[in-house]
Amino acid sequence: MGENVNIGDLILRGGVIGNVDADTPFEVYEQIKTKIKLPKSVTPAQLLEGLSAREKVLSTAVGRGIALPHCRDILLTGSDEQQITVVYLKEPIDMNAPDGRKVDTMFVLLTSNSQSHLQVLSRLAGLIKDDSFVELLRSRASAEELADAANKI
Repeated sequence: MGENVNIGDLILRGGVIGNVDADTPFEVYEQIKTKIKLPKSVTPAQLLEGLSAREKVLSTAVGRGIALPHCRDILLTGSDEQQITVVYLKEPIDMNAPDGRKVDTMFVLLTSNSQSHLQVLSRLAGLIKDDSFVELLRSRASAEELADAANKI
């Protein structure tokens, strides 16, 4: 299970969902559950339940207007199904971020094991600290632009 995860590849696999109009993270998850490209082994209902259950435990907001929603339990069966879907919100929502900023961008993580999950979180944390990457998010960059930047950083 020591595979090397590539954030750029995961973003390209998951894509971007833009202009999501919601007032709470749960409304966001309800709207995106059928828009995310899920493997056949995962239903939209499972995704919604997994994301919602995790959010009820503790906010996935990490600061800088960004949240990293993910499921409490692993839903995927193989590493080739792993993905990150970038979700741009129409209006920022309050998710009790550590820095007090409202969230306007979410990285919805779907990973196949805890090791990959921790690798993805660690790499995303590094990207979120990079001002040029955050600027790309503010400009609502495409999956290709984000993947390219992630691979260069």
